[in-house]
Amino acid sequence: MVRFPTRGAVALMIACAAAGLGGCTKLRSHQGYVIDPDLVNAVQPGVDTRQSVLQTLGTPTFVGQFSDREWFYLSRDSRNLAFNRPRAVDQTTLKITFDQAGNVTKIDRTGVDQVVGISPWDKKTPTLGRESNFFRDLFGNIGTVGAPGTGGPGPNQ
Repeated sequence: MVRFPTRGAVALMIACAAAGLGGCTKLRSHQGYVIDPDLVNAVQPGVDTRQSVLQTLGTPTFVGQFSDREWFYLSRDSRNLAFNRPRAVDQTTLKITFDQAGNVTKIDRTGVDQVVGISPWDKKTPTLGRESNFFRDLFGNIGTVGAPGTGGPGPNQ
């Protein structure tokens, strides 16, 4: 005689299958500035100033590293499946350049073609010099404490 599972067992199997398939959902995320094309197109070189750009677009995502005459507005949409790394699907970088008087001189727009993937090498940064291991770290300072030229008290002091 064949025994069929009870309703509770069937419900449990369906719940487990739904939970397992839920991990295969594509995840979408948005990072950074939410771009409104009408507002971005309203900013014009030679017409707008820092103050008008600030009022129109808001605070920039970040300011240039070497000069405050470049403002960047960054927007990125990415997707990933389950626990994989996110992959950039769409990215817009708006770079606004100002002159010394604070007037907009140039507006550059770039897209996802500027995104670069970087693969770390062997999960550690290669360095020049001697290599370290457990025993060198443990016993490496023996004999150097108080030695002349190391900053500690030497034999003449």
